[in-house]
Amino acid sequence: MDRFAVFGNPIAHSLSPLLHNYAIKFLELDAYYGRVLLQRGEELRAKFEALRLAGANVTVPFKLDAFKACDILSEAAQKIGSVNTLVLKSGALHGFNTDAQGFFCAILDFGEIRSALILGAGGTTRAIGYALGKNGVKFDILNRSAKDFDFGCEEFFTYENFRSKDYDLIVNATGAGLKDDALPAPKGVIDEILSRAKFAFDAIYGKQTPFLQAARAKNLPVKDGKEMLINQGALAFNLFFSGKFDLAEIVSLMSRASNLR
Repeated sequence: MDRFAVFGNPIAHSLSPLLHNYAIKFLELDAYYGRVLLQRGEELRAKFEALRLAGANVTVPFKLDAFKACDILSEAAQKIGSVNTLVLKSGALHGFNTDAQGFFCAILDFGEIRSALILGAGGTTRAIGYALGKNGVKFDILNRSAKDFDFGCEEFFTYENFRSKDYDLIVNATGAGLKDDALPAPKGVIDEILSRAKFAFDAIYGKQTPFLQAARAKNLPVKDGKEMLINQGALAFNLFFSGKFDLAEIVSLMSRASNLR
């Protein structure tokens, strides 16, 4: 039996086991997908090996640790600097990033997006920024503190030097609102940027975060991260099984599974 899992902290809320196990059962595969609460990112590879996993997904806050743990990285993972999917092949740990494509598929039905502001500067931001830039969308980043990683953005702001302007899309790529009722930036900043935006997206799924509540209060079309999760999960699933399944079918199966909860 092939064993797979998702690593994160917190992880009890994760829908990934439901999505993957539903597809596994439907396709009659000899496999199982679980979840692992990880305390320290540097222990990720040892835990992966101890559990004898064939592959895994990695969520916050360990995507940068996953990047460092890999022997071989995909082109996208190298450019993003973040890994959310691990696959063991011939003893080597391969790292991929399916977040980028999963995110962009999720925002397509918002309509035309030419500019965006991403809140946060972690592994999820790197994937979202890569997806936006690759598809011709100019974007800025707003984060609590400065970072030295090249995100490919137009401008990188901290709270102290942020200058508000019009954006088509505001994205929360932080964990704010996942375990608490926090906003991803000071309330005054959130109110200002949302009042000048067209759409809002929160990478967190399954919860009406304070960020999404604030966006709804401005009458903005909003999405949480559910579609991103399903799309990136289907891409990861095909990586686990060497791309032998139809991606659209896996997306359909995982979408069906997500409605069972």
